[in-house]
Amino acid sequence: MPSLSLRFFQHPTSVILLILGFASGLPLALTSGTLQAWMTVENVDLKTIGFFSLVGQAYVFKFLWSPMMDRYVPPFLGRRRGWLLITQLLLLVAIAGMGFLEPSTHLRWMAALAVIIAFCSASQDIVFDAWKTDVLPAEERGAGAAISVLGYRLAMLVSGGLALWLADKYLGWQGMYWLMAALMIPCIIATLMAPEPAIDAPVPRTLEQAVMAPLRDFFGRNNAWLILMLIVLYKLGDAFAMSLTTTFLIRGVGFDPSDVGMVNKSLGLFATILGALLGGALMQRLSLFRALLLFGLLQAVSNAGYWLLAISAKSIYTMAAAVFFENLCGGMGTAAFVALLMTLCNVSFSATQFALLSALAAVGRVYVGPVAGWFVEAHGWPLFYLFSVVAALPGLVLLVVCRQTLEYTQRTGAFLPRRHFARAYRGAAALLAAAAACVGGWLALLAINALGMQTGALAAQLLETGAVLALVAFVAGGVLDTLALRRETEQ
Repeated sequence: MPSLSLRFFQHPTSVILLILGFASGLPLALTSGTLQAWMTVENVDLKTIGFFSLVGQAYVFKFLWSPMMDRYVPPFLGRRRGWLLITQLLLLVAIAGMGFLEPSTHLRWMAALAVIIAFCSASQDIVFDAWKTDVLPAEERGAGAAISVLGYRLAMLVSGGLALWLADKYLGWQGMYWLMAALMIPCIIATLMAPEPAIDAPVPRTLEQAVMAPLRDFFGRNNAWLILMLIVLYKLGDAFAMSLTTTFLIRGVGFDPSDVGMVNKSLGLFATILGALLGGALMQRLSLFRALLLFGLLQAVSNAGYWLLAISAKSIYTMAAAVFFENLCGGMGTAAFVALLMTLCNVSFSATQFALLSALAAVGRVYVGPVAGWFVEAHGWPLFYLFSVVAALPGLVLLVVCRQTLEYTQRTGAFLPRRHFARAYRGAAALLAAAAACVGGWLALLAINALGMQTGALAAQLLETGAVLALVAFVAGGVLDTLALRRETEQ
């Protein structure tokens, strides 16, 4: 008789989660690293290769069209599986289409197909995240997150390193893309076999409701601003540690690139998968709060392995131990973090809310790079990795502050309503809306610049203004949440 912690991994739903996680990860490398390798082999100039990296912006801004997938229901298979099937069929056709092109003669067509693949892949991610949020009960979300992470990582390995090897040795680049397209067929079959979530909550009746209702729902909850800050900060220490790992191992310690590739990539990938599975199994026994706290502490402590590597004699065994432990703990933290995002979503518009929350979670990972580089230049590697341990602590403090809210939501499936400081909260929300408008204006000006029209320093000013307004809004919202918590305890 299997233990409770392992029983879910033998459930039929876990197989579907694994395959759909694979479908989610497969297209990513095909429009980034693998495509760049093909263009490099075909002697495409670096400027053009760099331009192709912009197709990845679809993953960053997928929340912009996520409300449509909450609002509109395809005429077949239901709201979640219907959109999954549509995006997967489009991916199959677009990936196969790449196999009929050559970088030397069809660059514009390749760019168009890469954009389509990235858009469909990001859209598939929206629906898959919503599907697993809707179909998994609270006690199975940790294990479900772990299995989907496993599928995602395996797909990145297949469409990355394995695809390059197959293209070089056996199939050629075009044949390899046809094979990757064929791998979408089992994913389509899994979608057809997957259960459609049985949801009692109403579907948004209008597109305006699909856009605004998720925001009103989230910001009407107790501790909403503190929880948003928790989402940004929980993985911040991990983001700092990982931002310059390869540079540190090669330049800071002096390992050969081949050694770094073997240990950091291969062993690191294995440790991440193992950590996600271990984290999912442990979450069958732990509450969400306890799992987040335990795995968050392990994430913080694991960064000290790189500090030890920075101050000790060069040793590949020390590097392997540091890489393995850090990725193991990071995988455990990722499983719990994905479960947290699922817990915070209202099933009426889980596609929109998960897309927004996951985009917010990426803020730290995207923007720590420049800060990390400056810190290393100013203070050196040992202090940098000690700082990465400290950078993990604010997220853990916020987690403790939000404990009551998270435990109530996991226990009841509902959200604590906010009952105090309504006018002040509206002011903080208005500041955040103004910040979003500034960032939207900045993106529009970037597009205008890309067309060759100069906009001067206005774009930079809009970005700076948006960043300041967002910071003020989050500080104000956090203060209001703290005061509201204190008033609740006093009553």
